[in-house]
Amino acid sequence: MKPAVLFLCVHNAGRSQMAAALLAREAGDRIAVYSAGSAPGETLNPAVVAALLEWDIDITGNRPQKFTDEMVQDASVIITMGCGDVCPVYPGKKYMDWALQDPAGQPIETVREIRDDILLRVQGLVADLLK
Repeated sequence: MKPAVLFLCVHNAGRSQMAAALLAREAGDRIAVYSAGSAPGETLNPAVVAALLEWDIDITGNRPQKFTDEMVQDASVIITMGCGDVCPVYPGKKYMDWALQDPAGQPIETVREIRDDILLRVQGLVADLLK
């Protein structure tokens, strides 16, 4: 069974969307990827969309979504991103917390730095999950 990763944040409009898109690009179909929030926003962060488009990754069709029990149950690893106590904790699941700056309201230069940081973490995650 292939591993599955759930990226969780509050609004599912920035960090978790970037992480999911980068993991999908790096792992292809070898890892199932989910992205969700505890209190989803209305729209994606435009600077996040722009930063990913610079790398030919188009998430314009994505929408922030609330996590479901099914997503959590399917996940081999749940990676939280700045949601603290708001993110669910399910017994028996492997959790990681990625302390990342929130891209909300940040200039594109800062969003690029966050994107680059997420890419390095994603590459390490792929190496760990597929060894």
